[in-house]
This record gives sequence, C-alpha cells and structure tokens, in this order.
Amino acid sequence: MTTTSPLNLDYVRSQFPGLSRGWTYFDNAGGSQILKGALERINTFLIEKNVQIGGSYEVSQSAASALYEARTAAMHLVNASRPEEIVFGSSTTALLQNLARAMQSQLSTGDEIIVTVSDHESNIGPWDRLQDAGITLKFWPLNKETLTLDLADLEPLMSERTKMVCVTHVSNILGSINPVREIADFVHARGAKICVDAVAYAPHRAVDVQAFDVDYYVFSLYKTYGPHYALMYGKYDLLLELDTLYHYFYGKDKVPGKLEPGNPNYELAYSTCGIVDYLTTLGEQAGETGTVRQKIEAAFSAITAQENLLTERLLSYLRSRNDCWIIGQVSNHDETRVPTIAFRFDGREAGELCKAMDGEKIAMRFGDFHSRRLAEYLELTDHGGMLRVSMVHYNTLEEVDRFTAALDRILSGDAGFAKAS
Repeated sequence: MTTTSPLNLDYVRSQFPGLSRGWTYFDNAGGSQILKGALERINTFLIEKNVQIGGSYEVSQSAASALYEARTAAMHLVNASRPEEIVFGSSTTALLQNLARAMQSQLSTGDEIIVTVSDHESNIGPWDRLQDAGITLKFWPLNKETLTLDLADLEPLMSERTKMVCVTHVSNILGSINPVREIADFVHARGAKICVDAVAYAPHRAVDVQAFDVDYYVFSLYKTYGPHYALMYGKYDLLLELDTLYHYFYGKDKVPGKLEPGNPNYELAYSTCGIVDYLTTLGEQAGETGTVRQKIEAAFSAITAQENLLTERLLSYLRSRNDCWIIGQVSNHDETRVPTIAFRFDGREAGELCKAMDGEKIAMRFGDFHSRRLAEYLELTDHGGMLRVSMVHYNTLEEVDRFTAALDRILSGDAGFAKAS
C-alpha cells in the first residue's frame, strides 16, 4: 500500500485553526475540529445578517437568502433532490426525537418499529419511548461471530405492522460500513420505511441519499467539520406527512419549517456553506472541474484514500500486539472500515490509558460512546469499557506513529500505567 497522501495535507491542516494548538486529535468521532470557512460563515451572518427572517426589509431578506443558501449547500452535500428536504436541528439526538414525535399520528397501537442493538442510543431511545403509546419495539440483533447485521436476522422480525427500520450507517464502535442501499431495498420491499443515523459515516464518505434510497438520514455537523449543529434529510413527500412541531398555523405543507420549532439557528445552518466550499476546493485540487456535487464526490474519494492509510497504519500496529483485542474488522482490505477503531488490552483499565495519553497531548476516548446497548450485548463494559481512536483526513501518519510509540511506553510501564485489578 502506498504511504503517499492524495491530499495536500499542508492545505488541509491550514483550514482547521484548532490543529495549531499542539494536540493530536484522535477523538473526532466525539467531535471534529471546525473549518475556518465554517467559522467565517458564522461570523458573516452574525455581523451582516443577524435579524429574523420574514421581514420586508433588506437585511431580513438577506438573512432568508442565507438560510436558503445553507439548505442548498446541504442539498449538494447529501445529494438531496431539493433544498426543502433539509431539516436543521441542534443535534442528531434532537432531530431523531423530533422525527419520532412528528410520526405519532401515523402510528397505531400494535404498529412495529425495528431498531438495531448496534446503534447509538440516539437512534434507539426516541423509538423506544413510543412503546408508551402502544408501539411495539423489536431489536435486530448483531451477529456476534461476524459483528455484522444480517438480513436473515431481520426478515423474521418484519410483518405487515412494521412501519420503520432504524439502522446506523456506521457503528461508532465497530467502524464498519453497513450496506444501507441493500437494507433499504429489503425494507421497502416489505412496505416499511428506513431511518439512518449517519453520524459516524458522513465525515468519511460522500453521502448520496438518492443512491441509498433512504427515507430519513441524519448526522451531526460538529462531527463533519462544522459547529455543534445537525441536519436531517427526509424525502419531501414523507416530510409533508409528518405532524407539525411548530405553531398551529404551521400547516403540514410548511416544509421544512414545521419541523424546526423556534426556527433553525441561522448562523450555524449558514456554516454548512463553509463545509461545502472546503469540499469543493478539495475536489478541484483532485482535478475535478464539474458540478459542485461532482467536486464533493472527488473530495471524498481523496479523503477516503488518506483515511485508508491512517486506518491500516493503526490496525497493523494493534494486530502486532498479542495483548490487544480489536473490536470489529481487524483489517480494511475492502475499504469498508472508517478510521474509528475501538480496542482493548488484556487486563488493562481503559480510563487509565486515556489519562496517560492526556499527558502526551493525544486526545482519545474510552467507555461505551453512548452505544451502551452494543457494549452490553458484546460484554465489553468492564475495565472502563473500550478504548477508541477516531481519526479523520486531517490526521497524519506521523500522528499515528507518535500515538503508537506513546502506547508502547505506557503499556511497558514507563508511564506508570495501572493494570486492572
């Protein structure tokens, strides 16, 4: 495998101001660094357009145009068919809770919703709460041998009462990409809809909601190089059917406003334009001269190639240790693993290792990462849970090597690392 990055990493890293502070950020699945261009868009809105939309005066019209520009940028980012299919919200968790609330009039006692045991709690909890209204919740189990979701295990769970199947595009523990289009086809053939949590996918691959044929697709901008905000895609006809979450005079046809109670945060939504600007520049640097969407796809092709280098560098080190257990695929030969890698060391406390890494100015994380049901299902909650290194394209092979060298020192006892009792 080549060790040459397809990206101009000097340019890439110059676009993330936080990278200049001396830390190695290996906790990107918890939240990536923010782009300079996203910050500039936020500041531009707050300085030049910081009024309520809906007014007749020029600045209000400019604010409305900025919000529409944000939806258009998000449309390009996910390849939606129109800007009105984009719903903004404070977080993926909040958007999924809102979606569950807005679906309630479509559901009747005895209707069924299927979730997976491998999802983040954000895509389980909102549907679980519908049981209070008489909805039946079913769990699609993970195959413990392959650590994959098998359609053969989903089929017996589905019935004529199944209304929705909720699944993650990538588990924030396992790091492997689920075949969302295949799942969507399977679900649609049986008369149900599909809702995808893409938080752990969107920073790493080009999202194409039309190619995936998903009904709802949600992810966080703060894990995709923006501020603490999120967006949800929904097929326009399905958004029309949802209940309004806003004032009574926001009718069902007021899409997407009826799903953004109190209005979206304008300046954070506007930051989406900065994310798309950056990706189009990366696409141009890769030689793409076509549409905005084509440039985004070219950018993610280069991002994937860079992240493959990072993934294999760390996995090869972890495989070389006989005291390490990698959670999920141990290699990335088919490029279906993102650089979110969870692992454990025999007899070692995960929390103590993270604290030792703090002293190296390397940011990582331990625990269950709010995918507690999966951690419990796999019996990985003892000794502080799992360690997780989550990288993105602005990370470097040199940072991986610095991490593994520090890990060698810590595990050998040079850093006073504690063993589990």
